[in-house]
Amino acid sequence: MQVRHGRRQKRKPVAEMNVVPYIDVMLVLLVIFMVTAPMLNQGVNVDLPQVSSDVLPSDSNQQVLTLSVLADGTYYWNLGETVDTENQTDSAISLEQMSDGVTKIISARPDTVVYIRGDQEANYGLVVTAMATLQQAGVPNVGLITEAP
Repeated sequence: MQVRHGRRQKRKPVAEMNVVPYIDVMLVLLVIFMVTAPMLNQGVNVDLPQVSSDVLPSDSNQQVLTLSVLADGTYYWNLGETVDTENQTDSAISLEQMSDGVTKIISARPDTVVYIRGDQEANYGLVVTAMATLQQAGVPNVGLITEAP
């Protein structure tokens, strides 16, 4: 019997990266993002007031639109440099008229700050519908105005 005492062939290390586990992780993350992304866009964005509120910041260069929702479902608004709840620039009987009027204002000056005043007796749905309409008209943020007790 002959025994060969030769040199064994050494295997070279594999310099390739095994990407199969990374692809699995990527697919799981993709599924998670696909499921959660539609949930992030639903609803109306509202910053809820804190217990103690501060004075609204005023920038003399910005235009302020104060939209009031009355209990009977009509809307009126005032356009100026400050929040003005006493005067009236324009009014609308229906949501479509209000949307058209506000869209013209926002398209003329996109940096316009918008605040909503809802009558105490107004239906909650009227105020939320007005907020959703403002978002569709291109208003990124809507503030709510309340009165101190």
